[in-house]
Amino acid sequence: MDFDTLIFKTILLVVIFLISLVVAMYATYGERKIAAFFQDRFGPNRAGPWGLLQPVADGVKMFMKEEIIPVFANKGLFILGPSIAMFTACMTSAVIPWGGSLELFGKSYSLQVADLNIGILYIFAIVSLGVYGIMIGGWASNNKFSLLGSVRAGSQMISYELAMGLAIVALIMTNNTLSLNEIVVNQKNFHWNIFYQPLGFLIFLTTALAECNRAPFDLAECENELIGGYHTEFSSMKLGFYLFSEYVNMFISSAVISTLYFGGYNIPFGESFGLAPNLLTVLGTVFLFAKIIFFIFVFMWIRWTLPRFRYDQLMRLGWQWLVPLAILNMIITGAVIVFA
Repeated sequence: MDFDTLIFKTILLVVIFLISLVVAMYATYGERKIAAFFQDRFGPNRAGPWGLLQPVADGVKMFMKEEIIPVFANKGLFILGPSIAMFTACMTSAVIPWGGSLELFGKSYSLQVADLNIGILYIFAIVSLGVYGIMIGGWASNNKFSLLGSVRAGSQMISYELAMGLAIVALIMTNNTLSLNEIVVNQKNFHWNIFYQPLGFLIFLTTALAECNRAPFDLAECENELIGGYHTEFSSMKLGFYLFSEYVNMFISSAVISTLYFGGYNIPFGESFGLAPNLLTVLGTVFLFAKIIFFIFVFMWIRWTLPRFRYDQLMRLGWQWLVPLAILNMIITGAVIVFA
């Protein structure tokens, strides 16, 4: 990698990080507005025009809150927990192809920070580390409700990661690659994986909800049982990191779903429009973000529509339904590849 490419990749990484934070910040605003619409109320409408400065007000409030660490908490791990949660949430974006290539000053630059040939494995590796942020935070708080919430979250995330991984195996079988960029290229001109793996997509979407601890899978922070769950004892920006990482995870999960199953940045038959390559790349990125925003809306729609599961129902769904269905999908996919 030459120096110019290194500079471009560094700038791209910073831009993606900032976009992730802005999208996560305004996802909180969007969720409140969507919840208000579903419940026939106004939502945020005081801080700025149409309440658009509400996320800024919330951020200032988080910074200004008193920083409290419980006397009997493990101070080092108490700080480490939310740091891991936020770090792993942001790291996943490095392998997602956010667009094609830009031609600048006679050189071609890819809108993907790292085109790993094992990009899917990288995502699973980083996502699995996110469990530690929640477990460490709950245990370090020295609070039984926090500990119970972290144990719930850990067992839930590990259980649903298994079904998610099996769903991805079938996708890998049909694409014959672990590279996210190659998977996007394989979906050109409406050859989207959703048409070949509809069951795998439904499994992946369900497990993504559970991975993000989103309702109806938010048993880790079930208010009527565990108060705030694993982040009960956290305040100020430590609490902000946990809450923010959930929305960053939702943004990244929507990007991964769009990339794996809905063609990513590919505009169907875009090359036939005769557009300039750079313009086509920019439009492809806009197209990808439109899909991401749609799936963020779906995440919120599900939260404010479906009732919360009991914990035994949640685990039963994961182990007795999603895992067998994912295995069945994998077997059917293999049979079609071999005999078709």
